[in-house]
Amino acid sequence: MKLDTGVMVSRLQDVPAAAKAAEEMGFAALWSFETSHDPFFPLLLAAEHTERIELGTSIAVAFPRSPLVHAQIAWDLQAMSKGRFILGLGTQVKGHNERRFGIKWDQPGPRLREMIQMIHAVWDCWQDGAKPSFAGKFYNFTLMTPFFNPGPSAFPRPPIYIAGVNEYMCRLAGEICDGFHVHPLHSIKYLDEFALPLINAGLATSGRPRSACQLTTSAFVITGRNDEEIEKAKAPVRQQLAFYASTRTYRKVLELHGWEDVPARLNERAAKGDWEGMANEITDDMLDAYATIGKVDEIAAKVRRKYDGYLDRVTFYFPFRPDDGLPWRAWIEALHG
Repeated sequence: MKLDTGVMVSRLQDVPAAAKAAEEMGFAALWSFETSHDPFFPLLLAAEHTERIELGTSIAVAFPRSPLVHAQIAWDLQAMSKGRFILGLGTQVKGHNERRFGIKWDQPGPRLREMIQMIHAVWDCWQDGAKPSFAGKFYNFTLMTPFFNPGPSAFPRPPIYIAGVNEYMCRLAGEICDGFHVHPLHSIKYLDEFALPLINAGLATSGRPRSACQLTTSAFVITGRNDEEIEKAKAPVRQQLAFYASTRTYRKVLELHGWEDVPARLNERAAKGDWEGMANEITDDMLDAYATIGKVDEIAAKVRRKYDGYLDRVTFYFPFRPDDGLPWRAWIEALHG
């Protein structure tokens, strides 16, 4: 199991130092996120200032960009990083697509499938000279003149990971994707009884082995040097879990544990702006299900035991900072095995 990390900086100017520190520490991959900044720009800088560490988006929101735009950015980042880029795509939810990005929300699962198929068609055109002849319900690719064709790459085409929670996305990952970002709001019960059977069904449909689709997640980890520090570290995790659980997209993860009434209560509190009350809805049993809890010197072993046989790589939800005093190197060695 590989231990990855995220690049969480407020200024692009700080990316090179953060990326170099993560590589020197021994992390396997560096992921960027589509939150308050574009997810691709940090990875361009990271590619320029690193040599080994893999670089990926976790995730880039799919639909505000066309398939060709994704294909072109990924092609360039793959060349810039000399073959280290991973294109991670996610649909986000309806409210963000329509109210934040200002785009139409329409059949996200089938639309993402077509997007990935067209990206592959674009890459086949550039790499192998295939005729641009993709015609779908949502996207079409039937024109590519020499002026707009970057030509073959010296590196393999970038792997495509998708993020998801529900049935369609799990199956889609197994069918046509190179990896799957398991949502941070998950449990082993969810993986055992829901996600993995669906991913495996998708793999069987396409006749691919389990190794063809890498599984990764940003895992909630609650740690500290003593019980007092651990107790303090629970608060921000409760808050983040409450934020996710208030969205109906993630209802299945709670229903599996018999907590199907929780999202409605969280929605009511969110409507009133009762953020503290939302966190209080997250019980200790929920923390045990959705997070890994342990002291600093035992947390890596606990994470490994929890996810061995399930995940190929994991990122701790809290970001790496080279000056925070946490034993990152020991954790990396423990998880890399």
